Amino acid sequence: MTRRALLLGLLLSLPAQAATPGLSTSPPPSIKASLPAPTPAPTMTPPAPTSSSKAAPAAVPGTPILTPRVVGRFPHDPAAFTEGLELVGGVLFESTGLVGESSIRRTNPQTGEVTQRRAPPSNKIFSEGLTVLNDVVYQLTWQDGLVYLYDAQNLRSLGQLRYRGEGWGLTNDGKSLIMSDGSDTLMWRDPDTFAVTRRVRVVDRGAGITNLNELEYAGGSVYANIWLSNKVARIDPQSGKVTAWIDVTNLAREAQAAAARAGRQLGFDDVPNGIAFNAARGTLLLTGKRWPLTFEVKLP
Repeated sequence: MTRRALLLGLLLSLPAQAATPGLSTSPPPSIKASLPAPTPAPTMTPPAPTSSSKAAPAAVPGTPILTPRVVGRFPHDPAAFTEGLELVGGVLFESTGLVGESSIRRTNPQTGEVTQRRAPPSNKIFSEGLTVLNDVVYQLTWQDGLVYLYDAQNLRSLGQLRYRGEGWGLTNDGKSLIMSDGSDTLMWRDPDTFAVTRRVRVVDRGAGITNLNELEYAGGSVYANIWLSNKVARIDPQSGKVTAWIDVTNLAREAQAAAARAGRQLGFDDVPNGIAFNAARGTLLLTGKRWPLTFEVKLP
C-alpha cells in the first residue's frame, strides 16, 4: 500500500458529522404570548320601581251565568207561537203570533188548557207581547203600530192605542208599561196614552244587547228573552246593565226531545220565548214558540 492509499483509508474511517457546520442543533425556545385577561361582562341590575310605575290591571269578572233548576213541568199548546206570557190571579195570559194564527188567551197554567181565546180584529195582524196592568190586558202588534186593550176578566175589547216602530215584548213595573222593539233599548210607556216616558239602553260590560224580545218584570229586575238564542237576560231597570244571564239550553233540548217523541221537529224559530213570574212561589214559568212544555224553574 502506498503512502497516498494509507492516508485515504484513515480519512474514510472517521465518523460522519450529523449537523451542518455553523447551524445550531439546539431546539427552538418555546414562545408564550402574554395576552391580556378578558374583561368580564357587566352585571345588569334592574331599576328599582318608582312611584310612577303602574301595576297590571285586575281581571274584570264576567257576568254571572245561571242555570235554572226545574221544579215543575206542565203541558203547553204545541201550536202556540208564543209571543207573551204573564201569570195574574192564577190565570196564565198568553199572546201568540203569526199572521192568521195570532190570538190572546186565558189558560190554565197547570193543564195548559185554553179556557178563553180571542183573535185580533184583523186576520192580517201579527200579535206580539202582552202584559196585564190594573185589570187591563195590553197586547202589542209587530209592525202595525197598534196595541190592543182587553178586559182581563173576559177579554172584552177596550179599544186600541197607537205607537211608532215595531212591537216585540211588553211587561210592567206596577206603574208603567215597559216595552222592547228588538233593539238594545227598553221603553217605559204611559198606560193611558202609550207615550214614551223613559228609555234605558241595555248593556253587558259596555256592549249593547239587541234582540230583546219577551219581557217580564220580577223582583225589581226585567227579564228578557234574547231572540234566536237560549239566553235570558236579567236587567237592572235603572242602569240597563245585565246583572246575570240565564242559560235555558237544557230546557230547549228537553222541549225538542218532547216534540220529537210526538212526531214533530222544532224549527229554527221555535226558540225560547215566554217568561211569567209566579209571585206566590217565587218561581218563573218558561216556555217557547211551539214548545209542548212549560217549565217552572227556580234560579240559584
